[in-house]
Amino acid sequence: MTTQLTQQRSAILWEPARKDIEQSHINAFAAFANQPLFPYERLHHWSIAHLDEFWSQVWDYAGVIGKKGERIYIPSDSMPDVQWFPEAELNFAENLLRGEDERIVAYEANEAGVQRLIRLKELKQLVAKAQTGLKQLGVEKGDRVAGVTVNNIQGLAALIATVSLGAVWTSCSPDFGAKGMIDRIGQAQPKVLFSVLSYQYKQKPFDITDKINETSDAINSLTAVITLNGELESDELDTRTWESLCDNQAEVPEYTRVPFEHPLYILYTSGTTGLPKAIVHSVGGTLLQHVKEHQLHSDVHKNDVLFWYTNTAWMMYPWLVTGLASEAAILLYDGSPVRTDSITHLWQIADQTGVTHFGTSPKYLETLMKNNVELQQDYPLETLRSILSCGAPLSADQYDWVYQTIKQDIVLASISGGTEIIGCFVMGTPVHPVRRGEITCKALGMAVDVLDARGASVYAKKGDLVCTQPAPSMPITFYGKGGDERYRQTYFSKWPGIWTHGDFVEQTVDETFIIYGRSDTTLNPGGVRIGTAEIYKVVEQHVLVKDSIVFGLPVDNDEEIVLCLVAEQQDELLIKEIRQQIRTNASPRHVPKRIYFVDEVPYTINGKKVEGAAKAKALGNEVKNNASLSNPNSLAAFTRLIERKYY
Repeated sequence: MTTQLTQQRSAILWEPARKDIEQSHINAFAAFANQPLFPYERLHHWSIAHLDEFWSQVWDYAGVIGKKGERIYIPSDSMPDVQWFPEAELNFAENLLRGEDERIVAYEANEAGVQRLIRLKELKQLVAKAQTGLKQLGVEKGDRVAGVTVNNIQGLAALIATVSLGAVWTSCSPDFGAKGMIDRIGQAQPKVLFSVLSYQYKQKPFDITDKINETSDAINSLTAVITLNGELESDELDTRTWESLCDNQAEVPEYTRVPFEHPLYILYTSGTTGLPKAIVHSVGGTLLQHVKEHQLHSDVHKNDVLFWYTNTAWMMYPWLVTGLASEAAILLYDGSPVRTDSITHLWQIADQTGVTHFGTSPKYLETLMKNNVELQQDYPLETLRSILSCGAPLSADQYDWVYQTIKQDIVLASISGGTEIIGCFVMGTPVHPVRRGEITCKALGMAVDVLDARGASVYAKKGDLVCTQPAPSMPITFYGKGGDERYRQTYFSKWPGIWTHGDFVEQTVDETFIIYGRSDTTLNPGGVRIGTAEIYKVVEQHVLVKDSIVFGLPVDNDEEIVLCLVAEQQDELLIKEIRQQIRTNASPRHVPKRIYFVDEVPYTINGKKVEGAAKAKALGNEVKNNASLSNPNSLAAFTRLIERKYY
């Protein structure tokens, strides 16, 4: 069945022209490294067999600013204990603020459209002033600075000013509740907090002054709060506005160079089963991973315009920011991706700013599909060369839709990795064909494999996504007490010495990948492992289904599949159609035993379905961290759901 499904999906939808290959970064890199580009598998094998040579060549090809040193990679019996570039010194901000002073570095847009642009010279000046203000507050190398910021130029400048000092940036988006903020940035013990006091979403204003007061009162390490809009009063903290912080004569930032493995970011997992894991990422590892992904895989060139729809809490925000290190401009967007009067609002902005790389999610593309949007009729998108998607598996039908309704000559790249590596394991390239429903290839430098229950490498079968060699963007540690041990236990306990990522995937005979969902939400009826994505891709194509969520119900040493639907029509006719479509397009084993109707599906603030939380409530168990959910009230409909009548 698996092989048959793969063959059905593997139609080639796009192939690179000769000029695409010749003009690509990855072609130039292969020549630079004195390696053949084709077959790609050989280039990939070289990149993981000679880790020191490969990552050294990435440093040189990307023109990383800093001292590289002679030693590149010191191996160890334990993957977390390897050392990368032990003699290197660099500064992350110095590598972002590079190039010609007059080049455009960022566009700022929101639900009202494009607001402004900023050139490198102006951004440097803004960073210099914020940097000087932070120095006056006592911020030094290694200190943590937190941001509750929106995705705009001001928030970008705060981040860059922080890391220019060798300090560590950590952030939340303003739509988190106070507990969610405290659970995240509170763990990092920040010295200074940058925060907005209000924001807009779906053209509605939200005042979060009370949340910020509650958050700042609860974080004992704070000495100062910088407000980015409005003013805050506090008897115990130094409170300043952004304007007062930047009220100085600084014009050019200074850069504090740090070791390669010095902390840069603290990012957080969703944390629906407990406190979010506070994952510490390094300066050098983040920079090298991102310039490799941007240039070699995404083919981002100087003066391109890179966009990803993201908030400031998700890993795709720092991924977007690093686009500056490739001398591309970045489009910063704050707000809802759709407006009440325009479902294609983002594309209007993309067209206006000349976006070359448009980053999005399957959920957003599905929304456009279900509204029968034909983008190519309204927007020429002449500069657009690539659409990238992550956050969930991209269905085969969505591949078709992109090429039929957006643009034919385009690289559609479904990419997958994680917050844990602040990057990707599998990606696309501009020199591979795009195959329907499949992720194109293993990322260079990432020793990706798929293992079955025996721990054996398999093709055309589903298994666990693993990485068998270290990579520089793997975490330094988890922040806090016992962080090293918690890190090792999370990723190296299933197969010692091998990173187990937690994705349930298939590696095809064409060396492409299909992701079926998270391993911890994998269904197992009758002992057969089924990914939730296999059911979603069928169910959510139905015109009457607005949303859905799937989880497994343990019954008598087995498991039953539970499907919950958000639908316009709630009757047995729809249930019958859904079951038949799953049976026909997946298999009889995929057909849910129980189907319920609910009003809403729980999502994390980063837009991912939370099967675990839905299952916990359905079984009558407690969900420990509602603060991770964007819509915690949705769980009420799942309380003891399995005790109710089902279809």
